[in-house]
Amino acid sequence: MFKKFLYIIVVIGLAVSCSVRAADTNVSLLVLGDSLSAGYGIAEADTWVAEIDRTWSLHHPNLRIINASISGETTQGGLARLESLIDRHQPDIVFIELGGNDGLRGFNLDTMESNLREMVTILQSRNIQVALSEVEIPPNLGRRYTRMFRDVFHTVADDKGIPLIPFFMREVALNAEYMQADGIHPNLAAQPVIADIMEPQLRALLEAL
Repeated sequence: MFKKFLYIIVVIGLAVSCSVRAADTNVSLLVLGDSLSAGYGIAEADTWVAEIDRTWSLHHPNLRIINASISGETTQGGLARLESLIDRHQPDIVFIELGGNDGLRGFNLDTMESNLREMVTILQSRNIQVALSEVEIPPNLGRRYTRMFRDVFHTVADDKGIPLIPFFMREVALNAEYMQADGIHPNLAAQPVIADIMEPQLRALLEAL
């Protein structure tokens, strides 16, 4: 009887510890992006990723965000760097915000899709959760290319069974007050706005672990 009682206590204890994992265990999310996340034209400490890091440090100290974004990065570059980033940071989740530079340069979309799929496959094989950002580009290369480009992200997310996060630039790109003179990159004033958009979505991913 005592052994049965002890077994029940152990099982309950394990269930409770699993249910509160995100509340009492440090978990991390790595942002693998391009200039939109790296903070082209502004200081690294002022990026939307850094804004989220400060918020989490104050209000969610068990959560950590790591910015591994590089201006000019492509899906091929992200794929080439991925393994070393995993080994260095050991993230629980990777948020991939790549593809914009592929599209702006008119790269082959099959290659871009293959790179995204390979990144997701690598992460899933190492039991790391993945979330993919939608990415949109101006229609400079024609409506057909632009539509096919946008569809890649939905196809990869659906096929791989991963979350697809709405493109955060959609909320700021049409507001000149939030854009740099090139019309592509968000400025300093846009960073807190993007952080407000992304913080609850990224936090939800970590708290669901």
